[in-house]
Amino acid sequence: MVKNGIISEFNIYLTNYFNLMAVKIERVWAMPNKWTFTIKPIKNLLSEEIKERSLWLDPFAGYNSPATYTNDIDPLTPAQSHIDALTWLKNRESECADGALFDPPYSITQARMYGKKEFASMKYWADCKNEIALKIKPGGKVICFGWNSMGLGKNRGFDMARILLVPHGGSKNDTLVTVEIKI
Repeated sequence: MVKNGIISEFNIYLTNYFNLMAVKIERVWAMPNKWTFTIKPIKNLLSEEIKERSLWLDPFAGYNSPATYTNDIDPLTPAQSHIDALTWLKNRESECADGALFDPPYSITQARMYGKKEFASMKYWADCKNEIALKIKPGGKVICFGWNSMGLGKNRGFDMARILLVPHGGSKNDTLVTVEIKI
């Protein structure tokens, strides 16, 4: 009797363990657009992942961000704030948000267009990710966009939950979207 109870508990444990580790991977073709959040499969993912009445941060908002609090260094964008992303993130309280969008320039060349040398350094991007990790509540999400699937990662306390690959055809790089949950 006890033996069966132990086996049942072990099976439940394994089921829960593997369910937590399951990563949903999707691949959906779409036309490219410099405004990431207007690409149809990405727009659909955002509507599935961002719940009503939740507080989200977007330090690189550009146009069409669904986040509650937005920032973009470009003063022509409709973001609420127009300072550099790292400074903006540092001005936020710890564990203040249910989620964050991380849609920075995807390459060093794109980052250089914003005028400051440090924007094109890997340290700057790592510092932004470190700050985002501090701002998210446990159980909260971070959705990252780019040409890789690194996300924030386990070292910052996040588990990968979902990956969306958006190929654009021809010589265009795919857009990769990762959804991670803070553990």
